[in-house]
Amino acid sequence: MGVRRTLVGLTFCTCYLAFYLLNKYVLSVLKFTYPTLFQGWQTFVGAFLLHVSWKLGWVEINCSSRSDVSTWLPASVVFVGVIYAGSRALSRLAVPVFLILHNVAEVIVCGYQKCFRKEKTSPAKTCSALFLLAAAGCLPFNDSQFDPDGYFWAVIHTCCVGSYKILRKSLKPNTLSDIDQQYLNYIFSVALLTIASHPTGDLFSVLDFPFLYFYRFHGSCCASGILGFFLMFTTVKLKSLLAPGQCAAWIFFAKVVTAALSVLLFDVVLTSATVGCLLLGGLGEALLVFSERKGS
Repeated sequence: MGVRRTLVGLTFCTCYLAFYLLNKYVLSVLKFTYPTLFQGWQTFVGAFLLHVSWKLGWVEINCSSRSDVSTWLPASVVFVGVIYAGSRALSRLAVPVFLILHNVAEVIVCGYQKCFRKEKTSPAKTCSALFLLAAAGCLPFNDSQFDPDGYFWAVIHTCCVGSYKILRKSLKPNTLSDIDQQYLNYIFSVALLTIASHPTGDLFSVLDFPFLYFYRFHGSCCASGILGFFLMFTTVKLKSLLAPGQCAAWIFFAKVVTAALSVLLFDVVLTSATVGCLLLGGLGEALLVFSERKGS
């Protein structure tokens, strides 16, 4: 059983690494900045592969209850905000910066639990939230590649991620599994992003994209969609096999490796102040992992 958990963890880390680096390549190097189309494609591939897996009997999907579907609808709406704003932010920000800002979603969840649900918070978790918030707050003033639009969309992305996590805990119907939720997210995202592609201008602007007929662009998009599906699947598997603390440790490890390799593969300028912010954010997430392992 221990070997199986390790293999699932390593598979998750590989998918996480490949997914984020490939997305960064498409968004920043190829400059395919048409989020309704890019995210619409990824969610379409995810929905298709999940549907095929269901028909082949590899996964079980149960979304027949209209009440459960309507209950989950607000979370699916927020999920669209997560992937749309995340795509806009990642296209403009360095991967380590994006991941540090993404982590602030945990501060939102922690604040909600403490202020509205009156849950007790351990000192480690409180320090973690403070470090994550301080790291994200200092980054804009110390980032030599500061991009105001990138930070704006990162804030939207972070708020959506925090809201999604809160909704996921408070709205989760008993009959909807993690796979059911993701299936509904995919279906709703495809529909909404397809409709939004015209008013946002992406539908016709993409015709001017210089790499539209290049094989490396087609291959990268196909691989990105498939990797997104496998990342979702391995994340669900990881959470089902491991305790929350162990799962958080694997996610932290995947983020560290992804951030480190992105510095080698992409044009990232790191000053001592920026590195300090990143290390502070890493310390904050490490404390979060510690608090999860302690069961707080």
